Amino acid sequence: MFGRKKKDAAQDAAADRFADLRDDAAAEVDVDAPTGVEDRGPYDLADLDGAEPTEGENGPRLDLGSVLVPMPEGGQIQVEMAPDGTPQAVHLVTVLGRITVAAYAAPKSAGQWREVAADLADSLRNDNAAVSVESGPWGRELHAVTPGADLRFIGVDGYRWMIRCVVAGPAGSVGLDSPLAESAREVLRDTVVQRGDEPHPVRTPLPVVLPQMLAEQLIAAQQQQLQAQQEQELAQQQQQQVQQQQQQQQPPVPEQAAVLPEEPAVQPPEQRPGGGGSAMQQLGH
Repeated sequence: MFGRKKKDAAQDAAADRFADLRDDAAAEVDVDAPTGVEDRGPYDLADLDGAEPTEGENGPRLDLGSVLVPMPEGGQIQVEMAPDGTPQAVHLVTVLGRITVAAYAAPKSAGQWREVAADLADSLRNDNAAVSVESGPWGRELHAVTPGADLRFIGVDGYRWMIRCVVAGPAGSVGLDSPLAESAREVLRDTVVQRGDEPHPVRTPLPVVLPQMLAEQLIAAQQQQLQAQQEQELAQQQQQQVQQQQQQQQPPVPEQAAVLPEEPAVQPPEQRPGGGGSAMQQLGH
């Protein structure tokens, strides 16, 4: 009887351990498993079967070279330039927040986003951000709370490419079911990736190419900014020259001679009553 109880207890403990492992595995699968079936994008250019890639489902797509993205309603474009003057990222700015879609080189097999998400979570935590892992339509998503803004990272693995979408907004605006997060997912559902045949190391950002009209607008804006800066510097120089001329035209202040203290005037001695004259003259007064 005693041996049987010990055996049953050992089996129960082992069962509990296996149950914990199954729970952990289930939780891991739940995080990486999509919350639904996505029968739309992101698309590979080859998936369009010759259709015009700039024509989106609900309007034109913005051709950025490696990716073609739809514009959210009321959205504006913000271009981020690299130090060498080339476009580094294109942000879609909405009234809710900012959405940034970028494509990266990846191996033929899926799984790069999971590795990138793990590295990204470690980096964010090292910067004292509060990071949580959530499950979205394409699987794992990262939600980070930083002092400057709340962030959500959505990743999608494709054939030799990976998409990373960064959603940024004020505190509390990028929750799992928030309007800003849903707007970002709608952008991804109509995004087209143009990977190309050029070899790129994995995790390398695919090049961003601005449309001609947008590039011309950017050059014009840069020229206006440079001209305004030059005019401001010229105005400052002219102001400094005027101040220098005014200082030169002012007459020199004459040096003041040292003023010696005046000597007190010598007063004649005061005659006291009875101090002079004869005794008779004094009596006569």
